[in-house]
Amino acid sequence: MAENAKPTVVLVHGAWAESSSWSAVMERLRKDGYPVRAIANPLRGLTSDTAYVSSCLATIDGPMVLVGHSYGGAVITNSAVSDPDVKALVYVAGFIPATGETVGDLAAKSSPPIPLVTTEVPGGAEVSIDPAHFRESFAGDVDRTTAADLAAVQRPAGTKAVTDASVREAYRTIPSWT
Repeated sequence: MAENAKPTVVLVHGAWAESSSWSAVMERLRKDGYPVRAIANPLRGLTSDTAYVSSCLATIDGPMVLVGHSYGGAVITNSAVSDPDVKALVYVAGFIPATGETVGDLAAKSSPPIPLVTTEVPGGAEVSIDPAHFRESFAGDVDRTTAADLAAVQRPAGTKAVTDASVREAYRTIPSWT
């Protein structure tokens, strides 16, 4: 890799979103010459999602900047320490748990609570945002049509996404911005 090459920006979405939600960000970063990857966060649980993202990071050569939105912040916090090429962390309205904290612990401190719908699925349960309240809970800065589309395609999160405890604090050793 060239000495002056820009780092790869790795984008990790949070719950109720998916990797294409980064499309406008990717376009701007590429225009500025950054290589970009948007990882499809599985949203099954912090432990398994961390392992998945870490395996994706291992396929990227050279320095990286990890960017996490919402739950994706907890995932980058835990996966960043797996790769010495991670040079910075950026949290976009991201959860930044300390060791032992869960996303559920942090979410319980927010106000008002997000109106969730729980669905039993094989192997457990998933939660999604009630579509009737999606815009005001999650996408208040977009028009109603876009918010309705986002509500319709939201990816449910496994309940372990909010109950698995964080085991790493990468933000203590890697430069970070919120």
